Amino acid sequence: MIKDINSRIGYELFVALGAFLLSMFLTPFYTTFAYKHKLWKRQKSVAVTGEELKVMNELHKDKIKRHFPTMAGLIMLVAVPVVLIVCNALNRGQTWLPIVAFVGGGVIGFIDDTINLFGKNAAAGLRAPVKFAMITALGVALGWFFAVKLGWTSVMVPYMGSVNVGVVGMIALFAFAVVATGNAVNISDGMDGLAGGLTMLAYGSYGIIALLQEQWFLAAFCFIVLGALLSYIWFNVYPARFMMGDTGSFALGAGLGVVAMMTNSFLLLPIIGILFVVEAGSSLIQICAKKFFHRKVFISAPLHHHLQAKGWEESKVVMRFWIIGGVTAMLGIFLAMGGGIIR
Repeated sequence: MIKDINSRIGYELFVALGAFLLSMFLTPFYTTFAYKHKLWKRQKSVAVTGEELKVMNELHKDKIKRHFPTMAGLIMLVAVPVVLIVCNALNRGQTWLPIVAFVGGGVIGFIDDTINLFGKNAAAGLRAPVKFAMITALGVALGWFFAVKLGWTSVMVPYMGSVNVGVVGMIALFAFAVVATGNAVNISDGMDGLAGGLTMLAYGSYGIIALLQEQWFLAAFCFIVLGALLSYIWFNVYPARFMMGDTGSFALGAGLGVVAMMTNSFLLLPIIGILFVVEAGSSLIQICAKKFFHRKVFISAPLHHHLQAKGWEESKVVMRFWIIGGVTAMLGIFLAMGGGIIR
């Protein structure tokens, strides 16, 4: 048994290394193309609520002047499926759903990034309702497969046990996981290395949970994504050479939501990814406060921009968020082991 587990751990590390090396190999091709064709991200000029984004544009004025490309998520969108296929890690019950979510979320983000680059609208991308409808449709379709084809209709509540929510309830919960996590990671992608580091920690913790559950193929998917993220962070730490764009953030977020569902530990996601919750929550609070009370709670939302506006250096915000993310990732693994999710 121990020998088998050791061999599986070796396999997971091997596929992570493969994803890292392939991503490092692909990066120069992407950067050459991106800088040659000036794929500069166009900064949004208006908020969701319609007013001008004065504070955020002031915070990002150095990046606007510097010009560096977006859509680097395309590297992960190529590397992750290729390594998954080459390493024979495709499995109907474990990796079909996360890879479809990963690629599907990436395609939605790619459409948004393409409009950002070549469109003329002030929102600098897909309109929020359109983007929401697309990611919701993806979540519902995947949720149907999860509940109907794979037969998952119960949710594990740590320390309490399994609760049957039925087919409709599971589809709704699955769709919520994809939509909420996809948007939360997207919202968190606002500083060099921030979203990449936090998602790497989250995928690493879920990879360990899947490994302990003996879901070898699902664990492989998590570690493949982790390997690709290591390559991305190498180039994305301050000052970033490029950014993942919505192509990367929606791919990572949608995939993470599916992994949480497939490890039957969705209720641990708000702990493992607590900063995604805080980031998305701060944006929601800001929108509601401006809409209903005509005032702002934060200088700028999400929270990382508020802290930056308060005078925190960008690297300090990122490093401290990474530390918090690492602590909550370890806490999530501990709760999974003690709460009946890992047996």
